[in-house]
Order: sequence, then C-alpha cells, then structure tokens
Amino acid sequence: MGNLFAGPHLWILLIVILLLFGAAKLPALAKSMGQSARIFKGEMKAMKDDDAPAAGGTVAASAAEPTPPADPAAGPSGIADPKP
Repeated sequence: MGNLFAGPHLWILLIVILLLFGAAKLPALAKSMGQSARIFKGEMKAMKDDDAPAAGGTVAASAAEPTPPADPAAGPSGIADPKP
C-alpha cells in the first residue's frame, strides 16, 4: 500500500486544511497544538516520576509504622460496647 501521505496526497490535505481553517487561524491552531503537546508530555513525565521508586530505598511512613491491634470487645464501628 505504501506511504499514504506522500507526494500529491500531502499537498491536497494541506490545501483542504488551509481552506477549512483559513490562513489567519493556522498559526493560532499550531500554537494551541504545541501547547497541548507540551502539557501532555509534562503530565506523562510526572506520571512516570510518581511510579518510580523513591531514591535511597526509603519506605513510606504508613508502611513503616505498625497498626495497633484491634480491641476484641469493640464492635464493627471500633467503639467498645459498654454492656458486658
């Protein structure tokens, strides 16, 4: 099948885009697309940084602190029942 956007196909596509948006709006459209791409790349980098393990092998505070044992007299709400 070959390259779809080669030679005359690319020129026809560019002419159609120029006719649809007009020459005055194309720079603003390109700027908007560039800003969107920059924001997207920044968000992807932030997601990768969040997924990376912490430097130095530190453990999160919630995992390092043990939880106190549950009170057997406490009900489902965690409050002890005053009646024996």
